[in-house]
Amino acid sequence: MGKPVVAIVGRPNVGKSTLFNKLAGKRIAIVQDTPGVTRDRIYAEAEWLNHNFTMIDTGGIEPTNEDIIMAQMRRQANIAVETADVIVFIVDGKAGLHPSDYEVAQMLRKSNKPIVLVVNKVDRIELEDNAYEFYNLGMGTPVTISASQGLGLGDMLDEVVKHFNSDGENEEDDEYVRIAMIGKPNVGKSSLINKLLGEDRNIVSNIPGTTRDAIDSKLETEEGKFILIDTAGLRRKSKVKEEIERYSVVRTLAAIERADICILMIDATEGLSDQDEKIVGYAHELNKAIMVIVNKWDLVEKDDKTMKEFQANIAKGLSFMSYATYLFISAKTGQRVNRVLKVAKDCYNNYSKRIATGVLNDVISRAVLMKEPPIVALRRLKIFYVTQVGTKPPTFIFFVNDPNLLHFSYERYLENQLRESFDFKGTGIKLIFRQRKED
Repeated sequence: MGKPVVAIVGRPNVGKSTLFNKLAGKRIAIVQDTPGVTRDRIYAEAEWLNHNFTMIDTGGIEPTNEDIIMAQMRRQANIAVETADVIVFIVDGKAGLHPSDYEVAQMLRKSNKPIVLVVNKVDRIELEDNAYEFYNLGMGTPVTISASQGLGLGDMLDEVVKHFNSDGENEEDDEYVRIAMIGKPNVGKSSLINKLLGEDRNIVSNIPGTTRDAIDSKLETEEGKFILIDTAGLRRKSKVKEEIERYSVVRTLAAIERADICILMIDATEGLSDQDEKIVGYAHELNKAIMVIVNKWDLVEKDDKTMKEFQANIAKGLSFMSYATYLFISAKTGQRVNRVLKVAKDCYNNYSKRIATGVLNDVISRAVLMKEPPIVALRRLKIFYVTQVGTKPPTFIFFVNDPNLLHFSYERYLENQLRESFDFKGTGIKLIFRQRKED
């Protein structure tokens, strides 16, 4: 099951993005070296008291016209409500209660989701009393903070994590492998899902954006039990206003977060786009199992080399995730559709794989013998011990003398050694380096 999603909602200029950036801290900057991955700063991983969660910032564009603001707020609130497990509703403690705060409160109340009311910009003791008027919103006791100064954030996060469901989803759903179909509109995501389900459950038409919201479908086959999540396709910036683009990204992100496997669908007649790279980049950052499906393969004129060349071309654009598996299909004619769930299940098995500690340490010791870590600042990284601490994705902790001595090229080398030795094809893996004092 994905981590809980927390959405930050509120009218313009109450400090949503300030709070988001404060909570995200330095985590956002860490991934900027990842080739092929651009960050929209729409979401970030955050952690509080051993709870990991994903935050979504619904901020972004602040229009000038009141009507547009309300229309946009409505859209923001709706999307936050659809995708979030907990909603942080921010109001402005300096400006006081605003009529549109009531409107937002009204929208959020209908969601029946847990809501934490946060009064921001309370950076002096004498402003504390301003919080009282927000009781009028009927959202319970407000928590006062100053996002810019980092005051009160602990109390706020305590309230947020109280609402996380410790059991996760109900047990029955845990037997299902979740697959998110991601990609641009009209690449055939709904057609493939219908083919797999054997019924027309999704509306399929040639108008981009007909799949409005993410739709879940359950499916049981001899390969296992699956939940297929169809995401609203991502449109290009130029075609639709930037704000709507942002929301479809938020939706797709929430689907990726919930999924075990992300299937990026590409149209064989169009090839890979920047947008494909970007959205699958999110799945890569979250170390999900990833599969690339090239659809409409029946429309491509080919000889015996076409598939190899086409795959090499896509792989160049997706060089940051060389572990992805590829499948060429036609959802329309049914070509190779019967292999989709089998390949997905193989990816899932690797995503859930566990390696014995002894074998793991043998492989890493051998890797270090073959190639020593480079010297950084006159010192060399020493690896004492490695252990796998989790699956989905496979997560390994390396105990070392000083994590600062790790060069990213060496980290990549270690990851490749693990991949070669244990076959993690089709899944991201996570390496964590912790300091341990030398005995």
